[in-house]
Amino acid sequence: MQTTRFAAPRPGFEDFLYSLSDPQVPAPALSPQLFGLALQIDMQSLADQAHVHRNTLRRAPTTAAVQRHLRDAVKAIKAAYALNGNIDKALIWYRNDPIETFGFKTAEELVSAGRIEDLLAYLASLQTGFSG
Repeated sequence: MQTTRFAAPRPGFEDFLYSLSDPQVPAPALSPQLFGLALQIDMQSLADQAHVHRNTLRRAPTTAAVQRHLRDAVKAIKAAYALNGNIDKALIWYRNDPIETFGFKTAEELVSAGRIEDLLAYLASLQTGFSG
């Protein structure tokens, strides 16, 4: 009898999103600590990106500024995932790929600068086949 080997399915965006849920953080908020772990961002850097004090991430993770930054980052990652269908590639792209259209800034830098709408419009143009 021949056995068939199946590869485990790769986690998708929904798995990534739900991995950011922490019972210590009141639902439906995203956990800054789990986000930092997933993207290998230290808490000081994440606080700098969200424009809050690093203690805010631990003591008040549900504040508007923290959650807005995390949601915007997740939006960018979801849009990148929609383009390539691979969460690992989307995460690497978010942190490391300089985007020529935006002066070689990364998506992470654009989200931190509050330019999520510009970034999403750019990604939508790529999805439709135009990057003018």
